Amino acid sequence: MSHPLDRPVWNAFTGRQEHLAIRRGDALRVDPAVNVFAATADLTPEGLRGLVPLADAGGIATVELEPLAPPPGLVIVKQATCVQMIAERHDPPPDLAFEELGEADGPEMLALALLTEPGPFRAETWRIGGFIGVRREGRLIAMAGRRMQPNGYVEVSGVCTHPYARGQGLAGALMSIVADRIVRQGDTPFLHAWSSNAGAIALYERLGYRTRRELWITMMVPAKG
Repeated sequence: MSHPLDRPVWNAFTGRQEHLAIRRGDALRVDPAVNVFAATADLTPEGLRGLVPLADAGGIATVELEPLAPPPGLVIVKQATCVQMIAERHDPPPDLAFEELGEADGPEMLALALLTEPGPFRAETWRIGGFIGVRREGRLIAMAGRRMQPNGYVEVSGVCTHPYARGQGLAGALMSIVADRIVRQGDTPFLHAWSSNAGAIALYERLGYRTRRELWITMMVPAKG
């Protein structure tokens, strides 16, 4: 039997997060206002063709055990490995003043994400829920939240800090608070990081995460013409 995290997109958005997915037969994608992830029931050439009508100009991204060949009608714009890491240690969260983030904070959340590029982030990513942030002088300077939630696991994601506020431990502190909430609800925190991002991986290891395995992220857009 495969592990729930071997196919995190499919298992999350056919399960607890199916309300955020658009499904067409054996293929699905997250609502494009929320994020770019997509998956199919199987990875055969026939199955992958189901992704074509779900892709918009902003593209779609798959997260699978192997690199995918694009079906006719889609072209790859990026394909690389990421490490999937699971929390194996749970430290008490730090004493940090933070606030819950939601719909009213959406524009600021998107602006911070576009500035710092923590990973795919859209105008309504806040709808996934569980985002928290730090403000100074009324300005959102750091945030962290949740993303994929296959049964038994919840991904810590959207972690970013404004450049002028880096080096103060805000990212790690917010991650610890999000992870503590995940553990308290009975799930295990996990996350993804580009395999090439040694700095981020080192931070996550210090926070108690260990690498489970590598996965392939394939980002595709509609072919022109």
